[in-house]
Amino acid sequence: MGYFQDTGVLLLYCMTALFWISADRKFIFALLYALVLLCGEYVLEHRMTKILGCVAFDGTSILIPELVVFYPVMGYALLKEKSRVAALTSMITGGVILTENTYLQNGMLLNVAFGCLLAVLLERKTKKYDKLDREFRKTIDDGEEKTLLLAEKNRALIEKQNYEIYAATLRERNRIAREIHDNVGHVLSRTILLTGAAKALNKDQNLEPILDGLDDSLNSAMDSIRSSVHDLHDEAVNLQESIKGIIRDFKYCEVELKYDMSNKVTSNVKYCLIGIVKEALSNVMKYSGATYVKITVREHPALYQLCVEDNGHGCADNMNKTTGIGLKNMQERVSTLNGTLRIESEKGFRIFVVIPKEMQ
Repeated sequence: MGYFQDTGVLLLYCMTALFWISADRKFIFALLYALVLLCGEYVLEHRMTKILGCVAFDGTSILIPELVVFYPVMGYALLKEKSRVAALTSMITGGVILTENTYLQNGMLLNVAFGCLLAVLLERKTKKYDKLDREFRKTIDDGEEKTLLLAEKNRALIEKQNYEIYAATLRERNRIAREIHDNVGHVLSRTILLTGAAKALNKDQNLEPILDGLDDSLNSAMDSIRSSVHDLHDEAVNLQESIKGIIRDFKYCEVELKYDMSNKVTSNVKYCLIGIVKEALSNVMKYSGATYVKITVREHPALYQLCVEDNGHGCADNMNKTTGIGLKNMQERVSTLNGTLRIESEKGFRIFVVIPKEMQ
């Protein structure tokens, strides 16, 4: 906007030449020429083309002296292109033309000179304004970039915090399950044995109903504890850490893991995926001769996906020639969850598993 404001002011100033000369055809031509020059300077991108346009304006003024009236506009355009030598040359040329054309000397020399000075002042003002505007925009962009970066870091910290809370919760559930199993479970088991011994040694018929009720109550309590410990243990399985543990123990070749799953995965899906990863890595070690394995575990809106692939020579035929129990076990695990399992042995060995969520 600074360009149009400045050139507009300069054009209005140049129109004051009408106090000294008449608005004849040459003046109208000079005005239109100046307007075309200004539009071209704004639209064109090549710097030399813009400078050549101003030089052409300068050359035409030798034939049409009235163009000198709009030299301040041309000088401004040259200054915008940082061509100060060309701008100074044009101003000197204008002065020479005014000197040689006596009918334009009547006050015009001072008018054009002041106009050129105004062009210099406007160009410097706009240059400072543009510099401040660029710095302001850069500050805003830097601020937005830092805000986005901070938001991303906060999101990562929140995710890490949530995962640590989730992992700590699973560890605590495991600890509670072990405590119940090791302490309460053992005490109940000993009490059930003592109650059975008491029933065997008892000869008082009046005590038999009491001992039978005590034995039933203890066995019921033991069943409840077993169920609770089993549920706690299933819920405490950390799928990501379990797969990472399997990979750490796998020393045959390099394994890359890409994991993108939420914490809300049912225990049967966890055990299925863990079992398939174990079996797949075992097959890699036995048959494939691979040097690299990639494991991808990903959750989609409607399904869970597991992909185990290596760069070996393929092992489906080798496994089929043997018992094939490993592949059969994988297939049974996936079928139980209404999923699908696909195996490819071209260019390495690849196991692809899809388990739908809606069936869980």
